[in-house]
Formats: sequence, structure tokens, C-alpha cells
Amino acid sequence: MASLSLVTLVSVVSTVFARQLDAHPPQQQHRHWAQICSGNPTNKIRGCDRYGCGQFGADRHEGKGHHKHVGVDVICADGATVYAPFSGQLSGPIRFFHNGNAIDDGVQIKGSGYCVKLVCIHPIRYHGQIQRGDRLGRMLPMQKVFPGIISHIHVENCDRSDPTHLLKPVVPPFPQQDRRWATLCSGNPTNEIRGCDKYGCGYYGAPRHSGKGKHMGVDVICADGSSVYAPFSGELSGPIKFFHNGNAIDDGVQIQGSGFCVKLLCIHPVRYSGRISKGQLLGKMLSMQRVFPGITSHIHVENCDHSDPTRNLEGGKSPRV
Repeated sequence: MASLSLVTLVSVVSTVFARQLDAHPPQQQHRHWAQICSGNPTNKIRGCDRYGCGQFGADRHEGKGHHKHVGVDVICADGATVYAPFSGQLSGPIRFFHNGNAIDDGVQIKGSGYCVKLVCIHPIRYHGQIQRGDRLGRMLPMQKVFPGIISHIHVENCDRSDPTHLLKPVVPPFPQQDRRWATLCSGNPTNEIRGCDKYGCGYYGAPRHSGKGKHMGVDVICADGSSVYAPFSGELSGPIKFFHNGNAIDDGVQIQGSGFCVKLLCIHPVRYSGRISKGQLLGKMLSMQRVFPGITSHIHVENCDHSDPTRNLEGGKSPRV
């Protein structure tokens, strides 16, 4: 009888433990969700623009009535990569507008003690398991539907509770512990270099067919209008003119410090002089499409001594937090 009771007790304890694991799986060690959008490592929430505000509970006046925003809007550039905030089961599609517009898509993730809907994205699939930080899909072209809005992913808990506290980052967005440069452009966390298009190639030493010889820098992909960050800490000087014709992208700045000296071109800096820290906002990408329609928009990155900066750009900022 005592032996039977012991077996029963072990069985009960095992059942309770299994249920606790189901309710609080190992992923719960992450008290905050992972980075949701490339180029936004802190899951920064949209502020206010002419279409409204992005925080939970913000007033909504569209349609026939007045109600509150029951999600939060995480800033995400059109076309950016989207990641799973936690591990779970996918289901969808989620239709938010029900009108088939360019952003009327999304997916639900349920697991790890959470349930959330991510809207205005196109997922790589609507069903199956996904792990925290895995690529989930891409941001849809919100500017086509709401020109001038701060493009964003609508993040809504299934129970309509406030997810803001779960979006708080667990690590600084721009780690300083190694010699690699920080992310240069929002939307390109790994400092991916432009490939080849009808205007040429972006790697160091690429041939130039306009009588200028070899490419003496590298072209880091950056969408027009994107935020640009300082790759390392140093002193600013400029402006730097590359084309000398006053076109829409004839601007830039030099940074010298931390053992480096580099010119960043085709950007408009917030200032041309003074100190700047690694990862600090440096300026914005200029409208390259106006000058070279169809090119892969990019920042021209050129070491002051014309050496190859590629190895300093490798890795950049990890796409997952």
C-alpha cells in the first residue's frame, strides 16, 4: 500500500511538473520579446504623425466611431525583415483591413505563454512552429496605403492587453565590446553591401566604367530616407561633396577617431562638426532614386586612406536581439 502511494505521488508530481512546463516553457527565461523588425533593435514604438499615434490606448477616430488603439505600432521600414518575438505556433492569415490593400496581411503566434497578432507583414508561412528570433517574414509597403506615415507593424495581444512592457529590449542596441563597426543604416543590421545593378557593383575594387578606375570604397545598402548611425566614436568634419554638382545626394561627412577615419557619402548628417558616439544617430539617407532610378540605394563608405573597409563592416549589428 505504501509502495502504491509512492508510485501515485510520483505520478502526481510528474503530471504537475509537466503542466508547469506547458504553462511556462523554457522560453519564459526571456522576460522580454526578441527584436521584431530589422533596423529597430529596441522595438521602438511609433510616435505621432498625421494618421495618429502608435502607443497602446491612443485615440482612434477613423470610420464612424471613436475608440482606442488596442495594440502598439512597432516601427518598421517598408520591406524590412520581420522576426518572431517568441517561440510558438503560427496561424493565419490575419486580415485587419478586410479590403485587400497592400498591407492587409498578418499572422498570429501562440506559445511560450503568449498570443499575439502581427499585422501589416507578409509571413513566410501561416502555419507550423517558429522559434524566437527566426525570420518570420517581411514588412509590407505601408507607404503605398498611407503616404508619409511612420511605417510600422501593428502588434496586438490576442486578449487585447497592453504588450508594451514585453517589447523592452534586454541588451543595448549597439554593443561596444568589439572592434567591428556598428550598424550604419536602419533596415540593414548586418551592413550588407550592395551587389551589382545596371549602374555597377558595390564591393571594394569593383570596376568603374565612367573613366574613374576602381571603386575605392564599399556601398552599404540603405533605403532612401533611412536613419544613419555612426559606425564608431569620433570627431565629425564636413561637408563632404562627392559629385560637386549639387544634386540630391551630393552631401556627406567624415568621422575620425577610435583608430579609424572614414567618409560616409550620400547622406545628410545632423551636423558637420563635433563629437559623436558609436551607434548615435548621424543623419539620414538622401534620395538616391531621384538621381539614379532603379539603383540599389546605398551609403558610399570610403576609408580616408582608400584602404578596404569591408572587414570592419562584416557582421555589423546582429539581426536578432
